Amino acid sequence: MRHSVTLILLFTLTACSSLSDKDALKGKTAEELYAMAMVQMDNVSYDKAIKLFETLQSRYPYGRYAQQAQLEMAYAYYKHDEPDSALSEVDRFIKQYPNNSHVDYAYYLKGLINFNEELGLLGNLTQPDLSERDPREARAAFDAFRDLITRFPNSKYATDSRLRMQYLTNSLARHETQVAGYYLRRGAYTAAASRANGVLTEFPHTASTRDALQIMVQAYDAMGITELRDDAQRVLDLNIARDGIRPSTKESPANKKRWWQFWM
Repeated sequence: MRHSVTLILLFTLTACSSLSDKDALKGKTAEELYAMAMVQMDNVSYDKAIKLFETLQSRYPYGRYAQQAQLEMAYAYYKHDEPDSALSEVDRFIKQYPNNSHVDYAYYLKGLINFNEELGLLGNLTQPDLSERDPREARAAFDAFRDLITRFPNSKYATDSRLRMQYLTNSLARHETQVAGYYLRRGAYTAAASRANGVLTEFPHTASTRDALQIMVQAYDAMGITELRDDAQRVLDLNIARDGIRPSTKESPANKKRWWQFWM
């Protein structure tokens, strides 16, 4: 059966000059339309593949080919640099087919789509006003990968998802620390301390905690809140001692210039 479908597909692709020609697709079965679309996927012709998947779904809205076509169409949109459409298809697939054997891949793809979006956001460190950045894509990617490993811990995509979650955690922690540093430079000490404290709460095991503590020390010192400043300093010293670095006793961290004071 597979060989016969392949032969029919080859004759069809040779005979018609345009896949948008309705006459060329007339009478095609769901299996044939799916096979034609996958040929276009292999040829990196994602726009043509999307049209074929849409035709398949409109003509044959039920069955395994319709389900698979929706997931493949999400991937095609993703590769065609249309993340919004890709996410829409993935979310629809997860909602409509929660028990599908490939739903773990749907969660993984959702994470990948947002992961690529957030790289453009958090990877660009030349934007001066960090408070205007919106890390929603990074958080959405993290949530999708977390859903995957929670629901399907034995999925073949789980290992890679965990690695990406770790990267996202570190990226989000750096982002929040940079925002806190931005507020500190602008003299918004309450906001700086709050964002820095959020790093300790949300991302306690990242490398950014030390920078967050340093920001808290300076922010509380500038506000004259000596008790909180000293508490933050004690925790900072413990972190430094734990890492085997001897803290300086010559100068208070509140009077030192830090990396965020020079970063623009």
